[in-house]
Amino acid sequence: MRENIGLAFQGIWGHKMRSVLTMLGIIIGIASIITIVSTIQGTNEQIKENLIGAGNNVVTVQLNKDGRVYDLSWNSIPDGVRCISEETRQALEEIDGAERVSLFYSRDYVDRMFYQNTQFNGKLYGIDENFLSVYGYQVKSGRGFTEEDYVNHKKVILIDTSVATSLFGGVDPVGKTMELQGDAYIVVGVVAQSKEFAPVINSMKDYQLYVNQSAGNAYIPDSLWPTAYRFDEPQSVAIKVENTDAMTTVGKDAADLLTEKQILDTSSKLDYRSEDMLEQAQQLQKMSQATNSQLIWIASISLLVGGIGVMNIMLVSVTERTSEIGLKKAIGAKKKRILLQFLTESAVLTSLGGVIGVISGVILAQAISKIMQIPVSISLPAIGVAVVFSTLIGVIFGMLPAVQAANLNPIEALRRE
Repeated sequence: MRENIGLAFQGIWGHKMRSVLTMLGIIIGIASIITIVSTIQGTNEQIKENLIGAGNNVVTVQLNKDGRVYDLSWNSIPDGVRCISEETRQALEEIDGAERVSLFYSRDYVDRMFYQNTQFNGKLYGIDENFLSVYGYQVKSGRGFTEEDYVNHKKVILIDTSVATSLFGGVDPVGKTMELQGDAYIVVGVVAQSKEFAPVINSMKDYQLYVNQSAGNAYIPDSLWPTAYRFDEPQSVAIKVENTDAMTTVGKDAADLLTEKQILDTSSKLDYRSEDMLEQAQQLQKMSQATNSQLIWIASISLLVGGIGVMNIMLVSVTERTSEIGLKKAIGAKKKRILLQFLTESAVLTSLGGVIGVISGVILAQAISKIMQIPVSISLPAIGVAVVFSTLIGVIFGMLPAVQAANLNPIEALRRE
């Protein structure tokens, strides 16, 4: 086999221009497929990151009515819904795949909340001691909430970096006073996620999806929520999950558990449902993959053309080396040896084309990423499959010329010039 590979490289080197032109179809096909696959994977990761966030693997479970989130900004407190107890919270933490659970209140639209004369336009949360760690928030300046804040119902508030910028400009917000529902709250800290996340916004639809995130968030201890709003409001649940792929299962299990334990009136059309961002990401990814799969099939046509080119050149090579084949057979070379030699030469030719195609594809993908600002993710399995596939093309399309060479009559072959 080593001798055959050496002879194959000698043949390629002896006919450099012909070999390059023969490999061109393989190179273009493999390069196109590597580029498309890299772009698909990069786009899929961007979709998942945009929907799920900065990799914090948190699934949110909220009270729903008729399939929509029950918005307590506009609705009264529903009858027959219990507040979530510590026992239920522990049961949620025992769900397979769940790591930590936080209970919280929230308002998407906050009225009567100001800093001086500027209205707060973000989202307000009433959070427990676990919330910041579940979402991966870190205190950038000031401090977080302490046990004393919760026990003594201190009117303190945390803001994120977006609010610190939009409301306070370049002024340090720690120690400043914000007004909420007519009460004064002291800003004790500024928080941000450990992995800063900036969604990619390419359309108005993207803007509407992320507008609340860009406006920023503010947080008060959940023990103060009844002071700002109402007693006995149903809480929402945030569950930190072991990995992204487990989010759907954990979210469904948590929603089923809460519906069973918290909803007293089964005819109320109320239930708990998880915000399945992973499923949304997967649906968008499928749409992206369906479109790009067509491009892969189109790119594969050049591989077919390249394979036909290889078969054509190998047939020419058999004709050119008829005398050589006849001589080898005359001195005892068997059909299998001749067959293997030509198959090896064909496979080496296409494998070399595959390797060059992979390198070209990686370079092209990186170039497209920089020029068009499209994320790419180089797939090592795709590279391995591409090289193996290019070798198989050489074996398949080189089979006919190899069989023809192996079946030559040695006497007739030696007579040819």
